Amino acid sequence: MNLSIKDNIFSGRRIWLALLLPLFLQSCYSFTGSSLSPETKTIQIKDFPNNAALMNPSLAQQFSTDIQNRFLQRTTLKGAAENPDILIEGEITDYSITPTTISSAVNAPGGNIQAAQNKLTIAVKVHYENKIEPDKSFDRSYSDEAVFSSDLDINTIEASQVKVVNERIINKIFNDIVANW
Repeated sequence: MNLSIKDNIFSGRRIWLALLLPLFLQSCYSFTGSSLSPETKTIQIKDFPNNAALMNPSLAQQFSTDIQNRFLQRTTLKGAAENPDILIEGEITDYSITPTTISSAVNAPGGNIQAAQNKLTIAVKVHYENKIEPDKSFDRSYSDEAVFSSDLDINTIEASQVKVVNERIINKIFNDIVANW
């Protein structure tokens, strides 16, 4: 009988431990994954002008809108026009489409050489200023690329591939600032 009471007390302690452990762990770690200070409340993201040699007329607007949406939708930060806690600004420094795979037409006279695949490359320079935690501020360059068939026309590339590359670059920027990976 005495053994049974000890077993019940021991089981009760295990239950309390199982209930309290998640609360303790939650106080040690934020499950949001954000490394931003809780005091950080506002953000300003300036437009990214396209200063690349090859111009895509919609690239600057598309990139600027997409990066602003990412931070405003996936964080609790509020947009600010003046004196923000976080400032993000920069420029698009490269936009290029280059051949990556060459093929030759077998039956063509003179063996015409054509690109079988092309590569779209976009590079962005970013200035990140954190007024709450100045040691986290940085200036970095980001780039990414997408390989696609040379059969695609320029309108298709700009409608699909640019969006893919922009998304990847914005993910890198977001992770470096918010997740601090």
